[in-house]
Amino acid sequence: MSEAAEPRDFLQVTRSATGRVWRDRLPQTALRDVRAIAEDTGVPEIVARIMAARGVAPAEADAFLMPRLRELMPDPRSLTDLEGAATRLVAAIERSETVGIFGDYDVDGATSSALMQRFLAALGVTTHVHIPDRIFEGYGPNEAAFAQLAGAGCTLVVTVDCGTASHDTFARAADMGLDVVVIDHHQTGETLPQAHALVNPNRQDDLSGQGHLAAVGVTFLVLVEAARQLREAGREELPDLIGMLDLVALGTVADIVPLTGLNRAYVAQGLKVLHQRRNAGLRALCDVARLRDAPTPYHLGFLLGPRINAGGRIGDAGLGARLLATDDADEAMTIATKLDELNRERQEIEKAAVEEAVAQVEGGDADWATAVIVTGEDWHPGIVGLIASRLKERFRKPAMAITFAGGGEAGTGSARSVSGIDLGQAVRRGVDDGVLIKGGGHAMAAGLTVARDKVGDLRAFLQGALAGEMAALPAEDVLKIDGALTAGAARTDLIEAIDRAGPYGAGHPEPIVALPAHRLTWCETTEQGHVRLGLAGPDDSKLQAIAFRAADGELGDFLTASRGASIHAAGTLRINRWGGRETVQLQMRDAAAVTPP
Repeated sequence: MSEAAEPRDFLQVTRSATGRVWRDRLPQTALRDVRAIAEDTGVPEIVARIMAARGVAPAEADAFLMPRLRELMPDPRSLTDLEGAATRLVAAIERSETVGIFGDYDVDGATSSALMQRFLAALGVTTHVHIPDRIFEGYGPNEAAFAQLAGAGCTLVVTVDCGTASHDTFARAADMGLDVVVIDHHQTGETLPQAHALVNPNRQDDLSGQGHLAAVGVTFLVLVEAARQLREAGREELPDLIGMLDLVALGTVADIVPLTGLNRAYVAQGLKVLHQRRNAGLRALCDVARLRDAPTPYHLGFLLGPRINAGGRIGDAGLGARLLATDDADEAMTIATKLDELNRERQEIEKAAVEEAVAQVEGGDADWATAVIVTGEDWHPGIVGLIASRLKERFRKPAMAITFAGGGEAGTGSARSVSGIDLGQAVRRGVDDGVLIKGGGHAMAAGLTVARDKVGDLRAFLQGALAGEMAALPAEDVLKIDGALTAGAARTDLIEAIDRAGPYGAGHPEPIVALPAHRLTWCETTEQGHVRLGLAGPDDSKLQAIAFRAADGELGDFLTASRGASIHAAGTLRINRWGGRETVQLQMRDAAAVTPP
């Protein structure tokens, strides 16, 4: 690599409050593109930097700023088995069959189930939706649930966000008089289960290049093809699929799939639909979450998604899908209120469990060099994924949380990974090697079941299985910065310009800006463990900031000790709307001492 292409330290920060090196996200080789993008599109320079740093060429800039579904949508039939899946759905519609929908208990499963149910219901099809109970049924299709759907008169079962590994259940489906269509996106092995059609862009014989889609995005493509076939058969009145893109956007963001290509168009267009508040369930959910402004991916991921998930974690797993499928405003508000209550309860349960898990890591003598693995005897199975996420954020390593709730000999676990480490593949290898009873997932998240006496073997297995990938990661912990500005420049019109290069999320990271040498004027800790503070720029311009869940960590300690001093601050800019006023707020990710010249 030439000297010109070497990554540059940003503001000379080689060790921040959280132990990171700050680096300019923009390669020097792309500086010329910044000027061209700014001149061609009229966006501010910092927005041009954001785009160039993410690989947008000047010739692509205009199209990038306006992602269009029409231009990014593939031919749905390019996905293996999709045409057959749509054909079977169309047959069920024309024959007025009763259709079962079996979905996962997370947001992707709930949105996929509601999308399928809304489409079929609009065409007069009777449906029965089954979302499994996380504790009593576990993940994926099971024989008892399929028998229940058959007993309700279903002749076709569509599984969404699950089913790729359901060999045993599907082997019995034909005996129950059921055809099965699978719509999934999880990574697969070489052998697939018996099904009338299995649509999964991550199956090994699928060459569509759409493996980044969430299940709800794949479901949308299946329904687009079904609508095409119905239109060709002479059906004139068809469901408004574009009007259902709010569901697709929610499931896509909540499942943390890359917001690139088709996913980016799904979310950009879906946010517009969501702002129109057409869906009764989403309208009620926005109301209980006090979201009345134009929604963003942040709102989907941190306000709406957790409330949908709360039902599957600690309550009735079917609440989310029922909320998103209903057109009854009163029923929607009842369910949304219940999910809001469950979410608050989940937050309390999670807080106590995370504290126990962190103490287990910091107080133990295990080798955490490659991955963090913790166990609990009474953690609720619905929050182990959240525990793993918090551990991954805190220790910046792949993390796994396992609970033996109920005192059984088999524990339920969930794992979360860091960029560059394929945890789903490692979990599948663990199953093949007999270390795990079962498990699966994708690169960034996985679920598993492990015997109590195999936990030690699992730790050793993961240390070996992930060692190579961990060694290939950069030795330094790097925070990538998109640009610098002062508190005075952080205005609402700038944030609106930055948002034009969105939506941001996994694979298209939200911009992080640095505020150099700003004085920390005040600092306080909230009851929730956040740190609120004020920053003043060299021109005495002011900006309020917040560091979420930072009070008990390195960042909180640094901020508390830096009152009155000048610091470098880094974070994302948000528009805070409260009491009829709009103010800009920095959501702080990191901070650093100012290095003397």
